Order: sequence, then structure tokens, then C-alpha cells
Amino acid sequence: MSLASLATARTTALDALSPAPPVRMPLLEALGRFLARDVIAARSLPGCPVSAMDGYAVRAEDTSDVNRDRPARLRVVDTIYAGHLPSRVLQPGEASRIFTGAPLPEGANAIVRQEATVVPEAGLVDICVGVPPGKDIRPTGEDLLAGTLLIRAGQRLEASVLGVLASMGDTHVLVRPPPRVAVLATGDELVSPGTPALPHQVYESNLVLVAALAREAGAHVVSLERARDDADALRSTLRRLTGEADVLVTTGGASVGEKDLVKHVLSELGASFLVDGVALKPGKPVAVARLGTTAVVVLPGTPGAATVAFDQFARPLLLRHQGVSEERQRVRVRLDDGRHKQAGFTYLVSGTLETREDGQVWARIRSQDFGQHLQNVGAEGYAVLPPGRADFAPGDEVDFERFDRPRFLPVEP
Repeated sequence: MSLASLATARTTALDALSPAPPVRMPLLEALGRFLARDVIAARSLPGCPVSAMDGYAVRAEDTSDVNRDRPARLRVVDTIYAGHLPSRVLQPGEASRIFTGAPLPEGANAIVRQEATVVPEAGLVDICVGVPPGKDIRPTGEDLLAGTLLIRAGQRLEASVLGVLASMGDTHVLVRPPPRVAVLATGDELVSPGTPALPHQVYESNLVLVAALAREAGAHVVSLERARDDADALRSTLRRLTGEADVLVTTGGASVGEKDLVKHVLSELGASFLVDGVALKPGKPVAVARLGTTAVVVLPGTPGAATVAFDQFARPLLLRHQGVSEERQRVRVRLDDGRHKQAGFTYLVSGTLETREDGQVWARIRSQDFGQHLQNVGAEGYAVLPPGRADFAPGDEVDFERFDRPRFLPVEP
């Protein structure tokens, strides 16, 4: 069987799912979701000229040529607090007591800080410094002008973004809902954690692993189930789960052994396979299919391979459902250890980054026992060993795909 390249398979797999229709969601409930449409500022911030300091609103020309030895004495005619309107227009020889964030009275064009004033008696203030027009005034729209692009579609809604939306007076935001995900682990050898396991049995860890990966991608996990390597039981479970989820992720039973039944049963149920095997290690048996309206991602059963295959195929689908694609940063690094690989395959090798004294960035790659979890604990990304080459020596340069600080870009439905 000819295996698809990683790049081709990733592109083809995206056809298994379309972005969900947008919904309006309360701001706090939308935390972690992705903005479905550009947001245009509905108002300017600040909405009118306001004071940037506690002090006095004055006419700048009333402060010409003054200092502490020769202050300008003005009559205080008003006190203005943030959230309150001035009570009168400022006239020559007058000042208004004003506080940070309060609106500037008509007639005033500068603020004198409180520290540069003296109050000789009630109702009067001595201005001890000269100020130019505009001093310590925040003009209308200094932060943001009405009608300007505020936030682009595809932005992940973090706390600071929600705060900006609230500052516009919004209570809801247009996002795409989280995909519903069901996870099915298969294998006669599996035993639930918390129960006794015999030496020939394996504690089932992929349910927790895959469900956590799905949640990290913004999904809502609706079902976690196990199935034995039995075609009838598997058929019944797959049929039921595909009716409950937007995406069904299976682990185990993905290869070509007598007990590897998942792909065979999916085919019997009428699934259409977009991807069936990829020139990728770990994760070669991964498959992506469509069964009815549900996207199905078939992962290998070993945790290391399941993690890589999920990252490369299930995660992009879950993000696509939410209307975005993910663009990770790639940096050039040197390998700290040599590696032999199958020439026609792309290898994704987890590791961490180290910047040495000469400024060179090195990848400390992990022992890649594909059945273990520990290789991915604390990993900062994947060293990408491309196809077309079998041997890599210590110090060879490769791309390193970082997990942190990805960009999210909107996709068309």
C-alpha cells in the first residue's frame, strides 16, 4: 500500500470536517473560543477628552509665566469626578478641580497636576507651573477610534481580549462552538485504571490522554468508552458514538493484524476514508474517515504514536471546526544526538531547546520509545526529520516545530 506524505495527508484530512456555524456566546463562556468575525470598534476610547491626572482643569493661557514664586491665583468653580459631567463652562481666571478619568469642562485646554498647586483658602488655587495646551489631557479616541478594526477573526479569546470587548459595551461575542468529541479505546489487553491488572494486561491510559489533548484543542468531550477486539461489539459502539459526536477518535486496532478491526468495521459501516496510512513515524497507521456527518480519526494504540498522530490530524480538525487553522513557529536547530531513520518517512521527534554560549540553538531530543508517555512530558516541540534522508549526525541542522505561542488564522467555511 502506498503511504501518503505527511503534508498531503494533513491537507486531505481537513476535508473530513467543516467549520461550525457561528453562535453568540456570553463573554465569560467564550473564554478560550475563537472569534468568528472581525470586531469593529463601536465607540471611541476615551469617548471624550478626559483628565489623565488628579489636579485642576485650566485655560493654558492663564498659566503663562508663572512659577512657585509668582503663581497664578484662580477661582475654583467646579469639582468633576470620573463618571460625572462638568456643571459649567470654564471662564478666564477660573479652574475646575478634576480627577483622573473625569471629562474636561468646555473652555479648559490643560490640566495642572495637584502637586504643582497650593490651596491658599477654600475656593481658590495657586497654579505654580505653566502648562501648554493639551497637557495631561487624554483626547477622544486616544486608545481607540470608533470604526477602526478592533480584533480580527480567528483571535483566541483570552482574558485581555474579553476585557476589550466588555469595554465596548458588549455582553456577547460571535464564536464557533466547541466540537463534540467521543473517544474510544480498543484492545483485549486493556484494564481500567484503579482495578487490579495481571502482568499480561495494560492499564488503559489513552482515554485520559486523548481526552485531555482534545480539551486542550478546545473540544467538549462527550463520551469516553472502551471496546474489546470483537467486530460485533465494535460495530455497535462505533455506530452509536458517531451519532453523538462531531469527531470520533479511536485508539488501537489501527494496523493490519488479525485483531486490528477498527478500519475494517468502519468500512463495513460505510465510512469514506480520506487518509489511510501516512509516511510518518511515529503514527504510520493513522487514518481519517467520514462516517455520516462525523469525522473519525483512527489513532495507533501506543501512547507516543497516538500523541503524534492526534497532534497532526485530530487537533487540526478540532480547530477547523472552531473556524481556525494553527500556524506554529519553526526554528532552525542543531541535533544534540545522531539519528537513523527510514528514508521515505517524516519523523517527528519530541525534545527541548537549549541555547549554548556561542548562541547556537540545539535540540535535546528524547528517547523515542513510541509506547511510552514520558518522551512527551515537558517537550517544547518536535524536531522534524524530513523524508529523503536516512541518517542525521550530531550537529546537523533541522527544523524544530514549537508548541508554544502559535498563530491562529481564520478559515473559510
